[in-house]
Amino acid sequence: MLQSVYHKIKSIATLIIVAVLFSCGNDLKEVQDFLADKNLPIGVAKNVNLIHTDSGRVKTKLITPLLHDFSNRETHPYQEFPEGIKIITFDKKKDSVTLTANYTRTYSKTGISEVKGNIIVTNHKEKSKLFTEQLFWDQTTHYIYTEKAFILITKTDTINGKGFESNEDLSKVTMKDISGPVYINESQ
Repeated sequence: MLQSVYHKIKSIATLIIVAVLFSCGNDLKEVQDFLADKNLPIGVAKNVNLIHTDSGRVKTKLITPLLHDFSNRETHPYQEFPEGIKIITFDKKKDSVTLTANYTRTYSKTGISEVKGNIIVTNHKEKSKLFTEQLFWDQTTHYIYTEKAFILITKTDTINGKGFESNEDLSKVTMKDISGPVYINESQ
């Protein structure tokens, strides 16, 4: 407990020193470089509720209690969501897919996100759910994958496995090392 208080005081003192040092005419680039050297975010946002629209149509909602912006990194700029994230995407028919997780790090240059902890991806229209502990999400190709254990629940099946690939809405799935009963429609 005492050590925690000490770290908080030390952090506050560091921020005050940074503010004093850089308030005397240093440019933004110097402040960004200092923060990057100390592994501090360039920005922090709390209780974020971001809505992305295109042509007046809501495409994505992002909700998070805390966002750290590390875009001041030269080689691998990223945003970090250390207290969890909820992302809801909507298609043209207003059907939605929701992703929730305990932690996410999104790399700005590549559009790749690493998502960790109690991950649930839900396709509300198809009533399918994916559960796993780690997932990589390529926002450019709209593709998700993991090599970790997963559970996929569909309208007819509950499939356990290790290794999973799919598009974001779970409609085109490739699974590895699976177990559990799988319903097969022989008429198709």
